This record gives sequence, C-alpha cells and structure tokens, in this order.
Amino acid sequence: MIAERTGLDLDVARVAVRSASRDRNVTLADGVLTTDPASVVNDPGVDVVVELIGGIEPARELLSSALKLGKPVVTANKDLLANYGAELYTAADAAGVDLLFEAAVGGGIPLIRSLRESLAAEPVRRVMGIVNGTTNYILSQMTEHGTGYHDALAEAQSLGYAERDPTADVEGFDAAAKASIIATVAFGARVLAGSVYREGISGIGPADIAHARRLGYVVKLLAIAEQVGPVEGKPELAVRVHPAMVPGDHPLASVRDSFNAVFVEGDAVGELMLYGRGAGGRPTASAVLGDLIDAAGNRRRGTCTPIGAFGEPVVCPIDDLESEYYINMEVLDQPGVLAAVAGVFGRHGVSIRSMEQEGLGEQARLVFITHEATERHVQATLGDLRELEAVRGMPALLRVVSQGS
Repeated sequence: MIAERTGLDLDVARVAVRSASRDRNVTLADGVLTTDPASVVNDPGVDVVVELIGGIEPARELLSSALKLGKPVVTANKDLLANYGAELYTAADAAGVDLLFEAAVGGGIPLIRSLRESLAAEPVRRVMGIVNGTTNYILSQMTEHGTGYHDALAEAQSLGYAERDPTADVEGFDAAAKASIIATVAFGARVLAGSVYREGISGIGPADIAHARRLGYVVKLLAIAEQVGPVEGKPELAVRVHPAMVPGDHPLASVRDSFNAVFVEGDAVGELMLYGRGAGGRPTASAVLGDLIDAAGNRRRGTCTPIGAFGEPVVCPIDDLESEYYINMEVLDQPGVLAAVAGVFGRHGVSIRSMEQEGLGEQARLVFITHEATERHVQATLGDLRELEAVRGMPALLRVVSQGS
C-alpha cells in the first residue's frame, strides 16, 4: 500500500531490542535483530532512524549521533523532546535532515504536523486541550458514574490505561511534557518541561465534580499554551497544566474516556479542534509510520521539513495570570461566618460572581465562582481563609474556562 501511494520501498534493515531471544509475532531476516542500538545508528545501510526507546539516555546520544551522520530521525519520545528538544532541533537543522515526532503528542492525532505545516502561516493565539487519556478516563468515570477517584484509577489500571505507578499521568507530568512540545512548535519558542506550571487531578473529589455539573461545567485536565504578549521583543507565553471547569457547551467538555482533543485558536482560521485516540499501540504506530514515510520521501527528494528557529521566550508565571475561579470550602454554620469569608475576598480584590450554600449539619459548604481575578490575589485569599477559625479543612480551587473561551 505504501509503495503504491508513495513509490517508496521501505525495508526494515536493523532493529535494536533488549532481548534478541524473546518470541515476536513478526518474521525478520537473520541478522536484523541486535542488542546494540549504536550499531543500528552507525550502519551505513540504515537511511532513517526510528527511536521508540523512551527516556533520556541512551536515546539522546543515539539521536544526536544519527543527526550528525545526516540521517533523518523519527521519535515518539516526549520526555526527551520536552527537556532536550532545542538541542536536537538545532542538530537536525544543521544537518539539513528531518526530526519528526508526531507520536510524541496526541498519539494518532495529527497535531504536530498541523502546527508545523498546515498552520505555519497562522498567528496562533492559544492551544488548549486534553492530552492525557488516563486522566480523562478517570474524570469521565467520576463525572458520568459517580465513581470515586481511587476506584476510577483502579479501573483505569485494570484496563491498561494507567501504569502501576500512575504518578506521571495523574500528577500532570505527562501532560506538562506534551504542553512544552506544543508551545515550542506553536510559538517558535524553546519551552522546557520544567517551565510548565503543573497540577494533577489527585485532589479532585466527588463534591467538586457534582458542583461543576450543577453549575453547567465539566472538570477536565487541560494543557494550555498561549501567547499573552511580547516582552522586549520576545514572545511572552503562559504554559500550564491543571484541572479546570469547562463549560458544558464547549467542544472539549464532550471528550470522554481515554480520548484526546486539542483546541487551536488562531487569528485567521478562528477555532479548530483535533480529536482522536491520544494513546495506545496502534494509534501511536500509525503516527510513527506516517512520519517515517515523510522522512523517507524527503530523503529521496533531498529535502526536509524545517523545524524553524526557536527563540528564548519569556514564560509568564502562573501568579500573573487571570482567570475565573471555583472555590469550595466547609465552614462552621454560625452567624457572621459568611460575612467574615466575604470580607477576606474583598480585602484581596477578588469579586464574587455567584455563591451557593449547602447545609451539612453543624457545618455548611460554601461554593463560590469568582469574576476574573489574578492568581496571586486568589492564592492570597485562600491563605487568609485557611486562617479563619470557622473554616474546616483546605478550600478546594479550580480554574474556570470562561464561556467565551
């Protein structure tokens, strides 16, 4: 099929594996398998290198070597790109060869290719989406079936959506790595994973899910990269991962189970959404093979897809960003408590858009939605609220995606 569509005759020349004796459901010629990955990279008979090892080393060294040898590279390694992407992009440009990584973000969703090629002339304002299938499955189960967080996580693990150690997914590390890659490609700026503000979903409780639904929202873990302004000629970017309340009529609210979706907003094209399976062997393999076909075709034509120059951005700290906020707290049900709570909001200039009160015996639950406020003022508000004798436990906070976004 590939030969008929492209005229390319792709041949698997060498494969490096951990164990050459393991049973595999493919037939390869004698001598193809090896346990020495460097021999694959250095083999003059290998024209394109595909890396699916994961992690930083030895992948970083191997890909650097391949690029220096003038060999195009295809990778699905989000951790490597999120931390050392700039180094590899520079090496690829210097060698005049491809470095393609569609499978690193969004599995089979053609997001990176869309940003690099289809939207190359588009002034992108914001990219916002669900880029982790594990957390989306957990939140979907909590929303649709009332499942508790730990039960939903256990179910995700039983289905193979979550690892035995789910920290990378549920605490937002996976999404943060992908957000850094998205920001780098969308805005032409070197954004490292360590620059991405990150919160996970482990603190989301059934009450937050229920209140969001009653207020017309759905809770999702979002990766957001947006340009907030230039600073001294450099792009100022805000890149973050955190749970958020998404309006029920927003396209991202209907993305269920382990599916991913990314919402792109541009000056000329308006709003676009790419949707599909963001993880899994077959979607990932589809993206890898698509990149391999591109790299092989470009090599035959003596061309490559340029990555572009990546400048150093100014990354806006989360404290400077503005949003609407959901705040949920339990307080003693006594006269004067509501006034004291409202006074704390007022002292920090945080305006309340709506408030609900629910009786809990001797206590009450107060649920607030604020008008747009600066993060540092909201965090200062929470700090003072925790000091009130009437407040029980830690107030919960979620950022709210406004109706017009």
